[in-house]
Amino acid sequence: MGDPKGFLKIGRKPAGNRPLLERISDYSEVEQVLNSEDRQLQASRCMDCGIPFCHWGCPVDNLIPEWNDLLYRGNWKGASERLHSTNNFPEFTGRICPAPCEHACVLNIDGEPVTIRENEVAIVEKAFAEGYIKPVPPTVRTDKKVAVIGSGPAGMAAADQLNKAGHSVTLFEKDEKAGGLLRFGIPDFKLNKRTIDRRLELMVAEGVELKTGSEVGREIAATTLLETYDAVCLAIGSMQPRDLQVKGRELDGIYFAMDYLAQQNRVNDGVYVAYDNRITAEGRKVLVIGGGDTGSDCVGTAIRQGAESVTQIEIMPKPPAERDKDNPWPYYAKTLKTSTSHEEGCERMWSLSTLRFIGMQHRVTHAEVQEVKWAHKNGSYTMVPKPGTERQIEADLILLAMGFVHPVHEGLLAELDISLNPARNVQVDVQMQTSIEKIFAAGDAVSGASLVVHAIASGRKAAMRIDEFLKKAE
Repeated sequence: MGDPKGFLKIGRKPAGNRPLLERISDYSEVEQVLNSEDRQLQASRCMDCGIPFCHWGCPVDNLIPEWNDLLYRGNWKGASERLHSTNNFPEFTGRICPAPCEHACVLNIDGEPVTIRENEVAIVEKAFAEGYIKPVPPTVRTDKKVAVIGSGPAGMAAADQLNKAGHSVTLFEKDEKAGGLLRFGIPDFKLNKRTIDRRLELMVAEGVELKTGSEVGREIAATTLLETYDAVCLAIGSMQPRDLQVKGRELDGIYFAMDYLAQQNRVNDGVYVAYDNRITAEGRKVLVIGGGDTGSDCVGTAIRQGAESVTQIEIMPKPPAERDKDNPWPYYAKTLKTSTSHEEGCERMWSLSTLRFIGMQHRVTHAEVQEVKWAHKNGSYTMVPKPGTERQIEADLILLAMGFVHPVHEGLLAELDISLNPARNVQVDVQMQTSIEKIFAAGDAVSGASLVVHAIASGRKAAMRIDEFLKKAE
């Protein structure tokens, strides 16, 4: 490292966020940026620790100490090249990844990890601004054609890697624009969609063919792709939402979180949504059921829409403020997370189970909940209701943000009659190959809903296996 004692001289300095009252009035990105000099000083804190646990904690195996050193020395171009050698889209992960690398950072033993995620996005943004990132089409093309179905982070990563290998790649997307949940699931205040378009334009300039509004299994028969392409990669995500089948579920005013978030993202993009079809929190008492990132995104969106109040409940117990003994460094810290959306105004409650929804004139007015406790026995936890703790939460807009259970089976997967694993995700072997020889799979369709960085890593791995498969077929 250029300054192995930098961490002793420089304290951790996050970029911080835009003022609360300013940011809740728009959908612009919340996070601010440091100037280049401060950012280089932050990179100097990356110590010569010998064993880079940050690298171990990163699903895409980012060479974090190396590009931090290049950043510290002012070699932004070199840092960008080293960063892109393992991560196709650092501008995405640098904005929305929960940074397991920082949890594994040696300096996190004292709670002051290197600002790895912010350093990452600073490097890639400087590289775009300075023109270091330009289209680099492959110099040699093979005669192999690959179809990638799904343009989320896994599909984009697979398509990018396969195109770089010289294969002719077509990226299919069922929606009107590419990006998957990056575009339609993540609010603009966390990820500006121009960031996605910029990368897609680069991929198209390098030779990737992009077909949007093309749902394989409906508009396009899967058998047609098998006849036309030498290999197919399924990167369709895990889009079947977990439902809450309790009394009153049919009442108006209860929606899946992704329907709510996707609609607002389309509105931000200029799409007209008729009043009768608009899901809005304006003037409403909002209840978000589910305590994860999707629930947090609903909270921030509801606040920007002008909700009267926002409450978020979670069935699991409240996480501890500090690591438990059974969750030591360098593992990801299972501690209480307060997002920027929570800071903007939200009541949070834990260990609550929803018993039923109550309404009037076919519209929801309340959710009846009950406190629960979690008993640990034989290595597993069991939920135990607490009698006499039932109560009602007033709400006229309820958003179900309880995650996803598996890929959508209707359509493509049903047509292919592809094998599923016990979790009802797409079954693959160690080669990322499905039960059909020419078809591979990657991302959440295989693993279940996970992080964007896991999706990118999975897409890269699938691309490598497909490349090997195609070379053997020559």
